[in-house]
Amino acid sequence: MTAKLMVFKLIMAASKNWRRLNGEKQLPKVIQGVKFRDGIEVIEAQSQNAA
Repeated sequence: MTAKLMVFKLIMAASKNWRRLNGEKQLPKVIQGVKFRDGIEVIEAQSQNAA
C-alpha cells in the first residue's frame, strides 16, 4: 500500500510539468511511417532514370 501511494505521489508531482503534444493530428501519419523534418511532412520525389 505504501509503495502505491509513493508511486501515485511521484506521478502527480511529475504531471504538473507535462504539456500537451503539438500536432496530435499528425500521430496517425507518424504511425503509418510518414517522415517529418522540423515538423513538416517530407514528400520524397520518385526519381526516374532515363536510359
